[in-house]
Amino acid sequence: MQKKIIIGLLVFLVFVGMGVGAWFLFREQPDQFVLEYEGMNHQKNASGKEYRTVSISREHPFVYIEPEELVKKIENKETFYVYFGSKLCPWCRSVIEKAIEVAKKNNIKEIYYIDIWDENGKEILRDQYVLNEDELEKTIEGTKEYQIFLKSFDTVLKSYTFTKEDGTIVDTKEKRIFAPYFIYVQDGKAVRATSGTSTLQTDSRMELTKEILEDEEKLFQDFFQNDVCEKDLC
Repeated sequence: MQKKIIIGLLVFLVFVGMGVGAWFLFREQPDQFVLEYEGMNHQKNASGKEYRTVSISREHPFVYIEPEELVKKIENKETFYVYFGSKLCPWCRSVIEKAIEVAKKNNIKEIYYIDIWDENGKEILRDQYVLNEDELEKTIEGTKEYQIFLKSFDTVLKSYTFTKEDGTIVDTKEKRIFAPYFIYVQDGKAVRATSGTSTLQTDSRMELTKEILEDEEKLFQDFFQNDVCEKDLC
């Protein structure tokens, strides 16, 4: 009898040990967002330019969502944050750490994330244009979900313009979701948005000075306002 009790106790301890070990393993395992953004550290793009090194907090609020799922949330008149960006986007990498920091300060629990590019940096969501003489010509229509986003977020979007080498600005006369772009949607309607990028930063790969980081913080602080607590987002 005593032998059976000892064996049972040993089996119990083994299972407990396995459970605790698995918990620690899971806890220490970086998630997809961390792996993707930090995975580009010290890597170079097709032009030979090195990606900005970033350190992503494991307490980040980003949750992957498919475009069609986001459409349903809009149709259901839900309230949420959404971030359009990519690990390959140099401007995204310039603001992502500050976005996480300020979101955490404001107790933002969840920000939906839509990646606009595939692994090779090819558009998988938005309209695509080429400059044909003095006009921008649309070559590929964005997805049907993207067209819904353009319509739903119209009030917080800007026109898509292209600056030629001589400084001439060509306007598509159509709105666009740029990257990075953070949008706060309340009851299915876009209320406010920000890119988080400072006007002091003239190049996506320049050093993020104290002044630039302070500017980023102000932009995100203005964006992540505490009124969303009423909607159980924080």
